[in-house]
Amino acid sequence: MMHRILIKNMVCRHCVAAVESILTRLGMAYDNVEIGVADLAEAPTADQLTAFDEALRKDGFERLDNPSQALVERAKLAVMHHVRNEAECRLKLSACIEDQLGVPFDTVSRLFSQLEGRTIEKYHIAQKVERVKELLVYANHSLEEIADITGYSSAAHLSRQFKAVTGLTPTAFMQQNPKRRPLNEV
Repeated sequence: MMHRILIKNMVCRHCVAAVESILTRLGMAYDNVEIGVADLAEAPTADQLTAFDEALRKDGFERLDNPSQALVERAKLAVMHHVRNEAECRLKLSACIEDQLGVPFDTVSRLFSQLEGRTIEKYHIAQKVERVKELLVYANHSLEEIADITGYSSAAHLSRQFKAVTGLTPTAFMQQNPKRRPLNEV
């Protein structure tokens, strides 16, 4: 019987690899690991959970067992999905979250604000700006193309929001010659 564990702070494929490594090192058989979720082949023992929790903390993750925290984490994943799957998710953010979570947006939004100390909309904007940064660094697109890819109404709107979040214009950001560091250097 599969046992699902929800994990906080997983945001990319490197996080998935890190959790898979932890599970393997601890001898915990798993069927699947995705962002925010690990499906174990069998229910872990109390000792395994203790060791797993400790290993997760060392890598900046946290196992979730509180249903409210789990819902907020699922909402974060829905926001990331909304930001990163442009063609698939041109719905309004609220509709996308309701579709993915099966919970009314106002319920999710209220809980998100209570537990995170910021609105889900501000989290969404921060994720969009992170996506813009990635596209600026890794893709060969114009600002207008990036605005279209990320759902901004114009390059000017993207630039205003980017500056409001980062304190820099997209051009100034690129002039800093940003480079992503490998995980082993973090």
